[in-house]
Amino acid sequence: MKLKVCNKKTKLMFPEYRDMIQQLREDNPHFSKMFDDHEALDQEICLLEQDPVRIHRGEIEPLKRKKLFIKDKLYRILKGAQLKTS
Repeated sequence: MKLKVCNKKTKLMFPEYRDMIQQLREDNPHFSKMFDDHEALDQEICLLEQDPVRIHRGEIEPLKRKKLFIKDKLYRILKGAQLKTS
């Protein structure tokens, strides 16, 4: 069985904001915590998807919704920061 590479998607998330993400992670503790939470959820989802026993228990969908909610909040912060620098 081929194992999926976990957390690769997070590194590719919002490539157009790569520099701004780095800056916000250093300067904004709230943004940094949300980013870390998103990465942790991504890792947890990835591991669950590799476990055929747990994948059918409905454990993944709530985690995916939470991850998407965090991603939306991260994007709004990035857009707001972009507008401030424009």
